[in-house]
Amino acid sequence: MGETAHSHACLTSQNAYQTAPQLLYELQVEIFARIPCCEYWKLQFLNNQFSQLLKSSEIFRTRRELGLVKPYFFILSSSDRRWTMFDEDFKSSQRLPKLSSDINFFSGDKETICVGTQLIVIWRNKEGITVWRYELAMHKWFKGPEMITPRIMFASASHGTNAFFAGGFTISKNGVEVVSIVEKYNAETKTWASILPMHRRRKLCSGCFLRGKFYVLGGQNENNENLTCAESYDEETNSWELIPNMLADMSLSIFQAPPRIAVVNDTLYLLETSLNELRVYNVNTNTWKKLGTIPVMAHLTKGWGVVFKSV
Repeated sequence: MGETAHSHACLTSQNAYQTAPQLLYELQVEIFARIPCCEYWKLQFLNNQFSQLLKSSEIFRTRRELGLVKPYFFILSSSDRRWTMFDEDFKSSQRLPKLSSDINFFSGDKETICVGTQLIVIWRNKEGITVWRYELAMHKWFKGPEMITPRIMFASASHGTNAFFAGGFTISKNGVEVVSIVEKYNAETKTWASILPMHRRRKLCSGCFLRGKFYVLGGQNENNENLTCAESYDEETNSWELIPNMLADMSLSIFQAPPRIAVVNDTLYLLETSLNELRVYNVNTNTWKKLGTIPVMAHLTKGWGVVFKSV
């Protein structure tokens, strides 16, 4: 009886010892989840344990579970090489570190998208098409990982910790090739995966998430012809649906900018740049309703240099 009680006491003591570190870890995550994200990078200097905690993304998962997700805005002007990050009220800002790349990368427009807690920037440098990512937790730029098929002028959209990249064109010594390739980037694993290609090859197209699906609108095909069709991807069924004539009523030209679209409350809006007109899309009837004109002279540049986004 005494030996049994002693063994039980030892077992209880061992379990408590093994449980304590886990409870301490969970408590640390709960505490740090309440610290502003822009301060996380400082934690990596405390010790290796905190640095590993940041890399695990556990803090950000806890923030989502607790409803503590806070939006940030990233802005880069054409005359600057450093991004600036603002909080949602634009009451505080923080300069991002310099991005170590050559002059070619900073010239021209860049493909940018936010996914999870990362800012992804894709463009060309002397080595070819390159991917850079800024990680909010580490307050640091990292090169790569590279796309499976590097390309630019694609459609992209993010949803949670995943971002989708469709179409665009590749650049090689043999020239430029317009593709129908689609890839998904996972911000938590920092990996790319190929998914089912689109029905049409297209470049200069636009992407968005609408009613749980990834939409790709317009663009130009391999013959530089404007496309009025769109496509939607259902990740659950791993299938693409071709949507004919979605942009049939739009005025298009060979030098047209990609469709200027934005989604608000799961409703798709489009800026008809040739008429400076705002329209809203009806998913059920595949039609657009005119909402009126906007005080922007977008028609002068065929939509180039005009940003139309939702927050």
